[in-house]
This record gives sequence, structure tokens and C-alpha cells, in this order.
Amino acid sequence: MTLLTWNHECIVGVKAMDDQHGIIMDTLNDLRKMIVEGRDRKAICDQLDRVIAFSQMHFQSEEHLLEKQGYPDLLEHREAHQRLLIRLQEAAEHAKHSENGEIQSLFHFLRAWYSEHIEQLDRQYGPWLNARGVD
Repeated sequence: MTLLTWNHECIVGVKAMDDQHGIIMDTLNDLRKMIVEGRDRKAICDQLDRVIAFSQMHFQSEEHLLEKQGYPDLLEHREAHQRLLIRLQEAAEHAKHSENGEIQSLFHFLRAWYSEHIEQLDRQYGPWLNARGVD
């Protein structure tokens, strides 16, 4: 399982969001490490709960900023967040009773989702917000 790494493709150009994206990557990498080390299911599920809690906070923060600035694609962005949160909640419940292979599969999904989301959807709002004075 590969680590999430911060690179220029992850930078959206809005410091608060870039900082939060870095924390999400660290939290997911901690989850990866726990899975690789074979930590017990409770510890892994607790870490998954941290991923969910921070994701919820980040999504609210991001959506609030986009709404405040009148971002035209806010609805699409919010819907992508909601779909992930539903999937995360279901996966967290399922992880409490599943095999470690399924948890590894969940990590791969999360890694791909966050990378794609940041590099595609989030990077679209960076220049738009920067043009309105949000750094």
C-alpha cells in the first residue's frame, strides 16, 4: 500500500485548504501504517473514525468558504463530499466486522478518492478564489 504524498498537484493555492489537505493525507497515512503493521481492528476503526471526523470538518470549512465567495460549482462539490461521507460511514460500520483485506481495499479507495478530488475538483476553485483575494 502506497503512501499519499504531497506534491505540486495537491496545491490548490488557498493556504487553509492546503493545510487541511495535508492533515487529511497524514491521517490517511497513519491509517495505512496501522493496517500494514497489523494493528487490531478497534485501533484501525478508531483511526477511520478520525478520518471521518476530520473529513467532515474539512468539507464544512471548504463548503463554507466556497459559499461565502459565491463559487459557481459549489453544488457539485458539496454532492461529491456527501457521497464520500455516506461511503465512509458505511465502510466504518462494515470495517468493525470485516476482514483486514476489506479494510485495505477501503484504504485504496480513500487514497484514490482524495487524490482525485484534490487534484481535480479542489484545484479548480483555487485560482477562482485567488482571483477574489482569497489566498
